[in-house]
Amino acid sequence: MRSSARRSLRGFLIVALATVFVTPLLFMVLGSLRAPGLPPPDGFELVPQGFTWSNYRNVFAFVPLGTYLTNSLIVVAIAVPVTVLVASWAGFAIAVASPRARRRLIALSVVALMIPLSALWVPRFVLFKWLGLVDTLWPLIAPALMATTPFYVLLFALSYSRLPSTLFEAARLENLSPFGIWRKVAWPLSAPVALAVAVLAFGWHWANFIDPLLYLTSGDKQTVSVGLRALQTLEPTNHPILLAASVMVTAPPVIAFLAAQRSFFVKTLGVR
Repeated sequence: MRSSARRSLRGFLIVALATVFVTPLLFMVLGSLRAPGLPPPDGFELVPQGFTWSNYRNVFAFVPLGTYLTNSLIVVAIAVPVTVLVASWAGFAIAVASPRARRRLIALSVVALMIPLSALWVPRFVLFKWLGLVDTLWPLIAPALMATTPFYVLLFALSYSRLPSTLFEAARLENLSPFGIWRKVAWPLSAPVALAVAVLAFGWHWANFIDPLLYLTSGDKQTVSVGLRALQTLEPTNHPILLAASVMVTAPPVIAFLAAQRSFFVKTLGVR
C-alpha cells in the first residue's frame, strides 16, 4: 500500500509540475489565435470564440521574422556543438588532472562563473571591433569557444569524475593518448550530460538579447530576441500578433527540449 501511495503521490507531483510549465505555453498559443487588437485571454475566456490563424501570417508584415529565425538558427547550429565539444574537453581535463590541479581548476571555474557578464561587455566589444567582427554573427558564436559558461564545464567534470578510474588506467595501458581516452572511453559514457548541455546551450544562445544589441547594427542580421523587441515597439497593443510571434520563437527550443528528452530516455533508460 505504501509503494502504491508513493507512486500516486509521485504521479500527482509530476502532473502538477507539468501543469505549471505548460499553462503559460497554453495561454500563449490560445492568445495568438484571438482576433487582432484583443487583450490576452484571462481565466474566463481562455478558448477564443474563433481561431484567427492569420495572426501568424501578419507577423511577417511587421518584421522580417523569417530572417531573424534564420540568423538565430545559424548561431545555434554552430555554437551548440562547439559548446558541447569544448565543455567536454575542459571537463575531461579537470577530471583527469592531479587532485591539486583539479581543485585549482574547479576554483578557477567557479570564480569565472561569478564574474558578471556586464563586466565583459566593453572588453569584448573592443576586441571584436579590433578584429573587424562587429555587425557579424561571429561575436554571438564566439562564447562557444570558451564553452559559453563555466557551468557546462563543471557539469562535464562532475560526470567524468564519477567514472571508475580503472577505465582510464586500462585505456592508458592500451597506449591511448589523452584525446583517445576521451574519444573512446569518456565521451561515449557522457551522452546524458552532453544532451543536457546541448539543450541548455541552445536556450542560452537562442534567448541571447544583449549580444545582438551590442554587436549587430544591420537589420538583416538581427536575431529573434531583438526581433520580438522590435515587434513589441511597432505593435505594443496588438497582443495576438505579439503572441503569435512568441509562439514561433518559442517553438524551436521547445522542440529541441522534447527531442533531447526522448533521446535521454532511450539512451539511459531504454524507454522508447
